[in-house]
Amino acid sequence: MSEPPGGAGRTDGVELAVIGLGYVGLPLAREAVSVGLRVMGLDRDPRIVAGLNAGRSHVDDVSDDDIHRMLGAGFTAHTDDACLSRAQTVVICVPTPLGKDGGPDLGAVTSAARAVAGRLRRGQLVVLESTTYPGTTEEVLRPLLEESGLRAGVDFALAFSPERIDPGNTQHGLRETPKVVGGCTPSCAARAVAFYGKFVDTVVQAKGTREAEMAKLLENTYRHVNIALVNELAIISRELRVDLWDAIRCAGTKPFGFQAFRPSPGVGGHCIPIDPNYLSYKVRSSLGYEFRFVGLAQEINRRMPEYVVRRAQDQLNTAGRPLRGSRVLLLGVTYKPDVADQRESPAVPVARLLRDREAEVTFHDPHVPLWSVDGTAVPRAADVMAAVREHDLTILLQDHSAYDLPAIADGARLLFDTRGRIFRPDVEVL
Repeated sequence: MSEPPGGAGRTDGVELAVIGLGYVGLPLAREAVSVGLRVMGLDRDPRIVAGLNAGRSHVDDVSDDDIHRMLGAGFTAHTDDACLSRAQTVVICVPTPLGKDGGPDLGAVTSAARAVAGRLRRGQLVVLESTTYPGTTEEVLRPLLEESGLRAGVDFALAFSPERIDPGNTQHGLRETPKVVGGCTPSCAARAVAFYGKFVDTVVQAKGTREAEMAKLLENTYRHVNIALVNELAIISRELRVDLWDAIRCAGTKPFGFQAFRPSPGVGGHCIPIDPNYLSYKVRSSLGYEFRFVGLAQEINRRMPEYVVRRAQDQLNTAGRPLRGSRVLLLGVTYKPDVADQRESPAVPVARLLRDREAEVTFHDPHVPLWSVDGTAVPRAADVMAAVREHDLTILLQDHSAYDLPAIADGARLLFDTRGRIFRPDVEVL
């Protein structure tokens, strides 16, 4: 059974209920448990709930040992929202994928809000952590919760706190990363600040929920735009016979006014390719015009996989081989190094474009045992060094620390480094 023994009857004295036990909610639950809080989790996926209650993690940054420690401290996972009824604090960490209209799909948020409203009690604190556009907490979440007959800021506290989880980052975890909090009222904010202060080193209070919502979108739009800038500079610099990587190195020595961003085969992950769209959606739907910076950044970053394939084709042509029929090995298909997360990875459009041009595509990734593109499996190389020697072209898409890059450069017939890690005359660099 997926439910723990006793079911909802064990909710007495619960200090936190986390809705959504994914890459945001599960680390949050772990940190709260680590300081002695009694925590319960709610997730609609019975496989996730059963796995957690059996001591198995499905999130890269949370180990099975972490789950066993959580269970030993009283943590339990549920599929039944009855577990929300006695929690002092409820934090909503559900996905907000991109909707058909270009804005966030708030279906999971509204479903969670209705579940909370059905169990809402006076004195509870409700916090939304799911990424969304400014105004969601006040315009969407609050009315749904107040259908309970209770009023935010009077009968219960309501706040927004953007998640800042960076999968695979061992230096800046949830505790070490400052937590932004905005409340519907000053008293709501004070409740949320006090709650997060129990297990986060620094809590930063925003003026309100809209400012906290905007802060998250500002962070990722800033990165999206600057990644687009260096990606376009990579294309331009090649035509101008400029080594952009060296220019970035030199510019990075300035101790003020510059932050280094580096070219890539595209943007991936749960935030940068998605979140700026939410701000564009809000500007377009509320103000009636386009957020042009975001639109331009999207255009540039989305065309990078095509540029990578074109450079790969040029590299093969220079060596006297057509792309059609060539054996191409893709190294690293996750969206960032040293994690298994493949969300929005640029490896997918790169592989798709190579297949469209009738190249024979194989992949290797130490974190991904099976990989498919558009429903068709991509063969996996068992021995990376043997595969490097056998393939006509190797493309380094993700620089996992497990890769011996000098050895790969020595063994490859042709190597295209899209991450700027191997600078030698015989290696093509993005």
